[in-house]
Amino acid sequence: MADKVFQIPLMTPYKMGNFELSHRVVLAPLTRQRSYGNVPQPHAILYYSQRTSKGGLLISEATGVSDTAQGYPETPGIWTKEHVEAWKPIVDAVHAKGGIFFCQIWHVGRVSNTGFQPNGQAPISSSDKELTPQVRSNGIDVAQFSPPRKLRTEEIPVIVNDFRLAAKNAMEAGFDGVEIHGAHGYLIDQFMKDEINDRTDKYGGSLENRCRFALEIVEAIADEIGAEKVGIRLSPFANYMQSGDSDPKALGLYMAKSLNAYKIAYCHMVEPRMKTVGEKVECPDSLVPMRKAFNGTFISAGGYDMEEGNKAVAENRTDLVAYGRLFLANPDLPKRFELNAPLNKYNRETFYIPDPVIGYTDYPFLETTV
Repeated sequence: MADKVFQIPLMTPYKMGNFELSHRVVLAPLTRQRSYGNVPQPHAILYYSQRTSKGGLLISEATGVSDTAQGYPETPGIWTKEHVEAWKPIVDAVHAKGGIFFCQIWHVGRVSNTGFQPNGQAPISSSDKELTPQVRSNGIDVAQFSPPRKLRTEEIPVIVNDFRLAAKNAMEAGFDGVEIHGAHGYLIDQFMKDEINDRTDKYGGSLENRCRFALEIVEAIADEIGAEKVGIRLSPFANYMQSGDSDPKALGLYMAKSLNAYKIAYCHMVEPRMKTVGEKVECPDSLVPMRKAFNGTFISAGGYDMEEGNKAVAENRTDLVAYGRLFLANPDLPKRFELNAPLNKYNRETFYIPDPVIGYTDYPFLETTV
């Protein structure tokens, strides 16, 4: 069995800085909207521990850095002592099974409305460009967004500090590291992408200026908790939440090269091809130039199946592959890949419901692992 496992690229061991990974299948950060009142709940203990294997890397769902960071119902935070204490038993459960657990920290920026904001204030962003209403993932409900307020130059260090404090709190909660959410049209991406950022100060205009906010956050967190405990997720090619860029390849390359100065643990990038409902949208561009430019561990995500993941690792196009929907529906995904076993089908209708069990911890395991 050991020889067989070793021949499967995704199931080969990998050393990510100080972390010894037993395989290359990563739990992608997945928003599940089951943290009532922004407080992580006990049912998350089972959810994450189910998806833990010895030496496996897990990235938590996106976790708010402050009370202005919210834009979705029942998503967790890590800006208060209560949040920290609520995360501790969840992290402990992952560690008890030998897993490595990073906390993804985020700020949604303009992807919000006044109902989520303290005192009903306007959401903050890099600009005052309003996001148009978006149909939610269930295909029925429509998300409404309030006109954002452009951050003043002197306010930006405050937001950087919110990220730093969130990272500090994550370490207090016991996480092994943090992943900075710099993707998918949220606040950091709202600075990086020129479709949104229309600033004329030192945070706008040139590529260097637009990436300044992201890199200041990376530096502040690396200084606070150690660069070897820091990762970042980026999606230069994605246009999610109207976050396109006129030259995504240049953006991705600039960030990959710039991150080397901070010697962080990993760069997690989303492929320029994204799976939609039952479809795969192909894009001729590739993450390979970014992978070659970045000196640390490279994680790829974006609709991979087992065959594509194995191929990407075998061809040295990535070090690790992050799986979202497949891992959501298959808590023992690495074992299934190891055995080439059939996969459970995921149910999109239960991705974001508040139920603590249905579509959350009730997906079946292989009989051999029960």
